[in-house]
Amino acid sequence: MQNNDDFKDLFDNAPCGYLVLDDRSRIVLVNRTLRGWLGFDTADIIGKNFPDSMPIAGRMFFETHFSPLLRMQGFFHEVALDFLCRDGTRLPVLANATQTADVEGRGTKTRIAIFQATSRRKYERELADANRAGSEARKEIEGLVAALTETALHREEFIAILGHDLRNPLASIGSGMRILSKEDLSTRARQMVSLIEGSVSRMSGLIGDVLDLTRGRIGGGFSLNRRAEEGLASHLEQVVGELAGSSERVIDTAFALEEPIYVDAARVAQLVSNLLGNAITHGASDQPISLEARTEEGALVLTVSNGGDSIPEEAMQRLFQPFFRGGTSEGRSEQGLGLGLYIASEIAKAHGGTLTVTSSSERTAFEFRMPNGSDDTR
Repeated sequence: MQNNDDFKDLFDNAPCGYLVLDDRSRIVLVNRTLRGWLGFDTADIIGKNFPDSMPIAGRMFFETHFSPLLRMQGFFHEVALDFLCRDGTRLPVLANATQTADVEGRGTKTRIAIFQATSRRKYERELADANRAGSEARKEIEGLVAALTETALHREEFIAILGHDLRNPLASIGSGMRILSKEDLSTRARQMVSLIEGSVSRMSGLIGDVLDLTRGRIGGGFSLNRRAEEGLASHLEQVVGELAGSSERVIDTAFALEEPIYVDAARVAQLVSNLLGNAITHGASDQPISLEARTEEGALVLTVSNGGDSIPEEAMQRLFQPFFRGGTSEGRSEQGLGLGLYIASEIAKAHGGTLTVTSSSERTAFEFRMPNGSDDTR
């Protein structure tokens, strides 16, 4: 029909780029205008994950800010992005997006209109330096990890390099962003500064995970500072408060602890934080997460449970392996290095305890159990 031909011509030859994504952020439709700008054929784009069409920094911003914003309000306007063209150059654009949802509120399809940005805003020059510094720091982490494998660096040397050469520049980036945030910035610029500050915090956490992995593998386990702890419940409540506030998830708690408990409280708090973070990422968002802590028969027992789909059997065999990342629920994108559960299991072992998991269609539960007594220290 003529109307169909007119519609196809309008779509393909529109003065703006046009994309359609499925519920997993894969490109299912792209118009000729955008293909021409990027220099790609249809086969090069269809089926590709939308974030993969951007540089690393752009993926980070999209997955940590724009994608959650889209899921939360169903649209975003005038978002600044860069695309990678076939010849390796970057195409700066502004993007407007809307998302359709099913009856349960889950995103089903995303439509994105792309407009070329012919001039950079003033604040982008300042942010570009910070973006490059963050990208270089990440590459340096990857290089140091590779160097450890290839040359078998000593533990002390590796930790010293990571601690000094990575954390110090990262702290400088964070300080620079705090100074920049006090300037007279546009609303969009202030949002971008906030994003970078969040990325700095997340990268600092990644460095901490790498350090823990190194200590666990090269040092033969985690070192502990165990003592008779009479305020373990307060440590756990602090972890719950921080995660509940940042994720806006309900976390129910039930503590029945007989004091004192002989533990490294900071490490146990880290274990619980990793387990709660895993429950927030993989559990059903409409069901509460629960944390139970009790002492029974001379043992400390901590249980973190959440609702949602059960863990597949093949994934159960690899949950506590380093760098294993299972799929996330409700289409949420994966983040981190896949070290959270591995580190939690190593902390459990260091305390002479165990970390186990059970999973069904109703509930998934991780249980940390350790003997409570000074004779069990390492």
